[in-house]
Amino acid sequence: MLDKLEAIEKRYAELHDLMADPVVTSNPTRLRDITREISNLEETVAGYREYKTTRDALEKTRALARDEPDEELRAMAKEEAVKLEAEANRRLEELRVLLLPKDPRDDKDVFVEIRAGTGGEEAALFAADLYRMYTRYAEDKGWKAELVDENRTGLKGFKEVVFEIKGKGAFSRMKYESGVHRVQRVPQTEAQGRIHTSTATVAVLAEVDDVEIEIKPDDVKMDIFHASGHGGQNVQKVSTAVRLTHLPTGIVVTCQDQRSQLQNKIRAMSVLRARLYEIEVERQQREVTEARRSQVGSGERAEKIRTYNFPQDRVTDHRIGLTLHNLPRILDGDLNPLVDALIAQDQSAKLKEVGVN
Repeated sequence: MLDKLEAIEKRYAELHDLMADPVVTSNPTRLRDITREISNLEETVAGYREYKTTRDALEKTRALARDEPDEELRAMAKEEAVKLEAEANRRLEELRVLLLPKDPRDDKDVFVEIRAGTGGEEAALFAADLYRMYTRYAEDKGWKAELVDENRTGLKGFKEVVFEIKGKGAFSRMKYESGVHRVQRVPQTEAQGRIHTSTATVAVLAEVDDVEIEIKPDDVKMDIFHASGHGGQNVQKVSTAVRLTHLPTGIVVTCQDQRSQLQNKIRAMSVLRARLYEIEVERQQREVTEARRSQVGSGERAEKIRTYNFPQDRVTDHRIGLTLHNLPRILDGDLNPLVDALIAQDQSAKLKEVGVN
């Protein structure tokens, strides 16, 4: 592992030398690629340099603890060496994680699709709760959430809602939310106070560039219609809402939140491209080993991933067996404890798979 880190640091230095080359600086494409590679290596190189500094300090402190004639100074050095050794081991563990293969989509913006599942109106209300939870979470992370399309119900629930989250690392944290979410509570519509179980499905799609997914114009049918507001009423006299149908797959994408037809078409095409890319990713995942498919973050949408139990004030993530309390705070967007635990479990599984040591 240390040899690999040394090679990465050497490559990082080479890239900085290239940044001073007039041939590179006069080529915007080449300059962008080098800048991107430097950015990708920066955290690993910084971590490796910190590890080497700690390791060198540890070696000097051990020598002092061994050779210093003054007994009191030797004792102090031994105590300091214990702390430095723990620090070095911690930094080494962090570097093992940084060396894991990175998902190229991690820094992408995302489209999130929430659909009411079983449970009728209560499922639609739960979908609205999830929408609020994710938009609050985005706000907490400094990301920007923008509505793409919605299909509301009479009680302010959602049959379906699609929105975009823009921000650095959005997919790296939101990707663990794909799957079936289950709620257990007494619905607003329940007169006898009985607890009902309802579900909503969440799909998180990384936004992809045009070059990554090619969509032939002849494969897409476009319909134009009036945008509608809450309750289905038309809110514009001019037809601006766009519905795209991808004929080979039957995928339908609607966008009506932008002010112009062109803006809605561009946004709808982005969603369509993301869905087609996700289909390709899922196809590739089906071809890998069973062990890899069973890891956290595989994104199997039919899988029940989380339960929100109101009577017991708890949230349980079934993939890692984690149960947390203070349900209102979680639904208010405090997802970091859940997401951090999912990331840690995913990294642990990947470390075992690649055998980094």
